[in-house]
Amino acid sequence: MIDHTTLITYILIVLGFVFIPGPATLLTMARAASSGTRVGIATGAGIAAGDVVHTTMAIVGLSAIIATSALLFSVVKYAGAAFLIYLGIRAMLDKTPLEVNGGAPAISAARAFRQAVLTEVLNPKTALFFLAFLPQFVRPEHGSTTLQLALFGAVFVLLGLVSTVVFAVGAGRLGNLLRRHPAVVKWQGKVVGTIYCAVGVRLALQER
Repeated sequence: MIDHTTLITYILIVLGFVFIPGPATLLTMARAASSGTRVGIATGAGIAAGDVVHTTMAIVGLSAIIATSALLFSVVKYAGAAFLIYLGIRAMLDKTPLEVNGGAPAISAARAFRQAVLTEVLNPKTALFFLAFLPQFVRPEHGSTTLQLALFGAVFVLLGLVSTVVFAVGAGRLGNLLRRHPAVVKWQGKVVGTIYCAVGVRLALQER
């Protein structure tokens, strides 16, 4: 059974990830701004469906590693920590401008959903993120590691879906904000990067 402190910490960190505008959020907002709220919500649902696939793959792979070797699992965790710190530094240093709506043509909700699923599933960075992030909160002494991974993955997907729906509904106003204030986009990268690095450092300093 996952202890409340670990679960609450995990939820707070995930909320920081999903409610700070990132690529998935901006894609959802772009779709909503160009094709309407319904299409934006469909895009968010597609991203969530893609994350379910990544979560399932991560659970299967990590569970196999745990069953094979505790040492190997530790190696995966520390490699994941290093990867998260790397992502954090990249996010803080990234100067690539992000466009909320690059004049994308209107599409149907069904097509937006399919495109979002495909985009998310085929994103190798997302796969690596799940492999790196989920193990940081698993504690073998708390019971089945598979169930813990499944719960953490489900929480991430659910909160991610909620955030994209919220951003889709408010896409017009938020889109205007981001277009008027480039500093918002600039600082979101630094904030997200700091969260990534904090999670990675947390593992590196954690006593076994």
